[in-house]
Amino acid sequence: MTLADEAITWYAANARDLPWRQPDTTPWGVLVSEVMLQQTPVVRVEPAWRSWMTRWPVPAALADDPPSEAIRMWGRLGYPRRAMRLHACAVAIVERHGGRVPSDLDELLALPGVGTYTGRAVATFAYGQRHPVVDTNVRRVVCRAVEGKPDAGPATTTADLVAMEALLPPDAPTAARASIAFMELGAIVCTARSPRCVDCPFHQVCAWRLTGQPLPEGPSRKPQRYAGTDRQVRGLLLEVLRHTTGPVPRQRLDMVWQDEVQRTRALAGMVEDGLIETLGADDFVLAGDAPKGEIQTLF
Repeated sequence: MTLADEAITWYAANARDLPWRQPDTTPWGVLVSEVMLQQTPVVRVEPAWRSWMTRWPVPAALADDPPSEAIRMWGRLGYPRRAMRLHACAVAIVERHGGRVPSDLDELLALPGVGTYTGRAVATFAYGQRHPVVDTNVRRVVCRAVEGKPDAGPATTTADLVAMEALLPPDAPTAARASIAFMELGAIVCTARSPRCVDCPFHQVCAWRLTGQPLPEGPSRKPQRYAGTDRQVRGLLLEVLRHTTGPVPRQRLDMVWQDEVQRTRALAGMVEDGLIETLGADDFVLAGDAPKGEIQTLF
């Protein structure tokens, strides 16, 4: 059996039961899940995905609402610009594709906020096409099983796509199944720090295991500090705006974080990113909530 065959057999018996993997999940549901799963654990994404799909089951439903509602619905998933991208993506899908998520990879990649990974993931997982879908988990599995190295580099390269494509069966639906199987294997068995090699379907042939080499010391990626960063300040400020329907005065936001320089920088960054807008002299609203003609630039 090939590595792809082994992975598919393992996946059939061990895959997690996730809502976006159900047979009736639409391409829109797959797209939403892929955006939400970027830098966010599955346990946090699942309830958010269910709520999102209940409210906006099709792109047109989201496109009809202002972007501020997407930001509110995003909640505490983090990196809220992803909510803005999903809203812009929904608008583009309605305008360019009649409200249907396109199946063509080039058309997917032309959508706002859809990059190499997301476009290939939607084409593969939603439409059963044959594309190499490579994330951190897949790179790690291929690097270990095929190349005999403990870990891959920090970013996906063309070489990673080529290596994964070489492992895919020629049949498109089977290749799509193999792609999700490799990804699941890296997520729950061939993990970065504590791989469960005895449970791996590649146990007997994994090039890295056969070398007998240990894992590298320390984490493969340096954990990002959160406490006290501008990202934390942005999150706290955005939380106030998310739970307010009208304009929020600067004085109220001043109470959220004492450091004026950092607070001002965080507000300016959110304005620049399009997450919030300035209204009047010192009021702020979420993007899309300001009446037309009243938006001002203060930074």
